[in-house]
Amino acid sequence: MQKLIVVTGGAGFVGSHLCERLVHDGHRVISLDNYFTGSVANHVPGVEYRTGHTKDIATIITETPDTLFHLGEYSRIAPSLTEPAVVWDLNIAGTLAVLEYWREKKCTLVYAGSSTKFVSATSVDEVDGRHRAPYNFAKAMNSELVHNYGRWYDLPYSIAYFYNVYGPRERAGQFDGGYGTVVETFRQCALEHTPGIINGDGTQTRAFTHVQDTVEALVCIATKGRREEYAISAKEVYSLNELADMFGIEKSYAPATTSTRSSGADDTTSLEALGWRQQYQLADYIRESVAK
Repeated sequence: MQKLIVVTGGAGFVGSHLCERLVHDGHRVISLDNYFTGSVANHVPGVEYRTGHTKDIATIITETPDTLFHLGEYSRIAPSLTEPAVVWDLNIAGTLAVLEYWREKKCTLVYAGSSTKFVSATSVDEVDGRHRAPYNFAKAMNSELVHNYGRWYDLPYSIAYFYNVYGPRERAGQFDGGYGTVVETFRQCALEHTPGIINGDGTQTRAFTHVQDTVEALVCIATKGRREEYAISAKEVYSLNELADMFGIEKSYAPATTSTRSSGADDTTSLEALGWRQQYQLADYIRESVAK
């Protein structure tokens, strides 16, 4: 049965893949994006694109959706340290308006939380993940606010936590103003035969998760999830040094930032109970994408 689905951040990396999947499944899809990091190049056929800030969602999208995917937030850690006011505008003011829209429309909400809040404090700085940067703090606070809105107003929702998503349409960090992802950055380094810059010693780890595995999980969560938190995480964990070696690039080291941290794979048992299974491997993607 066709549903009306709204995706904030629908012209972004993950959002564009999600829109593409939803249209393929036969739904009517409306994207709301301010194009801060989204791009017209990410538009896919069949999606209705509306431009604007999430603060204005109620006036831009007057329809009542069946499902609302809220992906349209500021989504980079290190740059957030230099522009906390932008993070506040997009992730606090914008998200509050989205939650008020959800409260009015009473649709199902799937909120894209951040796994950074689960990173433990180290013995060196004793700062846990949620307090390492404005982005981390805002995302952790928003996850709590989603839970509360669901309880206060008896609304249907779930929260999905992304783990270092990679795949086609990524942005490259050192080539794109610092807003890109490390996998795409290193891929571009491999194609351009330039060194990859690593903040810190490169031993920090990540569970890199393919965008199609992430989208499949979001669809499962929207249709079967019930007021729970779901980690969308690959099972394999690699250090940044290992990632650079997989791409065959030279490594260049820079001082660690206050946001530099390690993270591992998370337990996906609750997600797998919905029928989700990891289908993609990082090594396969690197081999195929660099060969193109």
